[in-house]
Order: sequence, then C-alpha cells, then structure tokens
Amino acid sequence: MHPILFEIPKIDLGAWTIGPFPIRLYGLMIGIGFLLGIWLASRRAKKEGIDPDRILDMGIYLLLAAIVGSRLLYVIVTWQEFTRNPLDIFAIWKGGLVFYGGLIGAVATGVWYLRKHDLPLWKTADIFAPYVALGHMFGRFGCFFAGCCYGAQCTGPLGITYSDPHSLAPLGIGLYPTQLFEAGGEFLNFLLLLTLYRFRSFDGQVFWTYPALYAVLRFTVEFFRGDAVRGVWFGGLVSTSQIIAVVMFCASLIMLRYLGSRQQPTAAKAQPATNKR
Repeated sequence: MHPILFEIPKIDLGAWTIGPFPIRLYGLMIGIGFLLGIWLASRRAKKEGIDPDRILDMGIYLLLAAIVGSRLLYVIVTWQEFTRNPLDIFAIWKGGLVFYGGLIGAVATGVWYLRKHDLPLWKTADIFAPYVALGHMFGRFGCFFAGCCYGAQCTGPLGITYSDPHSLAPLGIGLYPTQLFEAGGEFLNFLLLLTLYRFRSFDGQVFWTYPALYAVLRFTVEFFRGDAVRGVWFGGLVSTSQIIAVVMFCASLIMLRYLGSRQQPTAAKAQPATNKR
C-alpha cells in the first residue's frame, strides 16, 4: 500500500521555507466519503421537504464533531502513546480515529443543531443514516491505504503484506485485511439501510438500525484485529470497541422498541368496537 498519494515539494520563500506537503490517501478517502455522503443526504432531504442548505451546513458541524470525538476516544484508549509527546494528540494525519467516538460526537452535535433550527429530529436522522455508512466505508479504505486499524497475522491466502515505510502497519508479514472486511460490511449496511428507508414504519427506525448493524459488524471484525493499542479487557478476551458495541446494540434495540411503540396504534384503537348483546 502507498499511504502518500503524492507530495507537493517544499517552497523556498527566501527567509522561510514551507513544505513539503504530503497528500495522504487516508485524508483523501475521508474527504471523499464525507462530501459524497453529505451531498446525497441533501438530495434526499430536498425530496422529503427539508431545506437541503440546512443539511449542508449541518454536515460541516458533524464533520468537525466526528473528527474531535473519534480522536478523543482514541487518545483516551491509547493515552500511553502520547505521554512523551502530547502534541501528537493533534497529528490525526498519522491515523488514530475511533469510529464510536466520532459517532457519539456527531450524534450529540446533530441533536443540538436540529433542535436549534427546529428540524424534525428522527426524520432527519433517518435521512443521514445510510450515508454515514457509505462515508464510513470510504474511511475504512483510507485506513487500508494508511495501514492503521490493521489485522492480526495471517498466513493464509487472505493475508496482505505492507512494505511502504510510511505505513502504520507492521511491515513484511501477512495480516488480515480487517479494513476491507469492515468496508465491505459497511457497504452492505448502506444497501440494507437504503432498502429499510423505503419501507420504514416510523421515524428513527433507519437511524437506530444502523448502530445495531454496525455493532454486530464491529464486534465480529475485532476478533481479527491486530493493533494492540486498541485496548483489551478481561485478560484480552474483548476490546474496548467490543464492549461499546454491546452497549450500542442494546441501546439501539431499546430505542427501536420505544420509538416503534410510540407510533403504533394501541390495542383499543386497533380493534373495531363490537356491540354487546
């Protein structure tokens, strides 16, 4: 893999020299995923009678919140990495973003934005959900190119070997392509959520189905991960992300049941009245 697509050479301005500026595939893939997702969400919003400009503006807030949240959770889980050089906390171009942290940050910011601008909460969330999965797919491709979130050692035909010295993965050994496992799973989630959106029976159904689907995907992929810094618990049986996945899955089921029950007819209304004789 080649983490750096190309490099803009340094510029000599006499007293100052700036550059060089490497263009990394990691950031490029994240950028493509975000722009494509927010554009598709704005088109869907327009069809649903929601101002697409509000969706585009909201996307900027969500992107910033997702980056801060995903980086913050990574730093919390791997704080030992930053004890010697705390400034590396801000070096996100080196990799190190945890999706769950980004999801929590984006959801909190999204709720604030929607309430501030008086937009329908769960209806708008349903619009975004499929395209979050699509954007995350591109993000995992970025991880694949960068070598972060790499898999455990693999001696079979599925193994991939990194050789570029700029890669974040161990070099010269076969590894499970866990980034591609997750990218493929997210594309499947994207298709499932798009289908569910057409047949949804209540607002919020699509949105809360997504973390349930992703929790299953992430919990499974974690068994093939090899990056030891992701955090392990109970003697290495499960990772931090797997614990979060279990919590997220349960929370999603609770919310689906709650929102569904609020919009279903009660038994009294559903059954026709009968005359007593």
